[in-house]
Amino acid sequence: MENKISSVLETLFKKYNISKTTLNKMRSQTEKPDAFKILISCLISLRTRDENTEKVSAKLFEVAQSPEEIISLPIKELEKLIFSSGYYKNKARTLKHVSEEVKNRFGGKVPDTREELLSMKGIGPKTANIVLAFAYGQEVIPVDVNVHRIVNRLGFLETKTAEKTEIEIHKVVPKKFWREINSVLVQFGREICLPISPWCSKCPVEKFCPKIGVSRRR
Repeated sequence: MENKISSVLETLFKKYNISKTTLNKMRSQTEKPDAFKILISCLISLRTRDENTEKVSAKLFEVAQSPEEIISLPIKELEKLIFSSGYYKNKARTLKHVSEEVKNRFGGKVPDTREELLSMKGIGPKTANIVLAFAYGQEVIPVDVNVHRIVNRLGFLETKTAEKTEIEIHKVVPKKFWREINSVLVQFGREICLPISPWCSKCPVEKFCPKIGVSRRR
């Protein structure tokens, strides 16, 4: 199984060798990534498309780039700035709360431990791991719906939830892939390995895929 996983990931890493996702761009644009911006963009990204996350984040950061600046924004103005990301009322409250937590509990610095990140309401395991991986370069795998779906579809794991996948994936994926696997599988999942009717005829790793229970496009 380890050889199969390595072969699949090596193939996908060659195809998606340039990071295109918003959060990875933020990580690579500067020598020292801005942990707060990465955290805020990740919270904005929930239940919205990546290109929308990029636009909304840029719009917000033109107005507010620090915990203090987001806290000072009237809630209605914040809602208006992030409106097109969807679920804007809940997201605005979360951005306010997280900004207050970062300022008041952590002295204005986004924490660099999983336990502290998860202690803030509104931050779940995926968001925590994205901050740890993308902002602080820690060896963790952020698991979103794409990662969860693909590793199960390819037979790497047999897990029912993304939370369980997050625990098990570190046991089967070689560590050399951890840093970039989220970006690679997100791109693969959006272009080829779609949730419904994946493009198997275009898939570079089709020969490795069991294709169990999948309605495929040829």
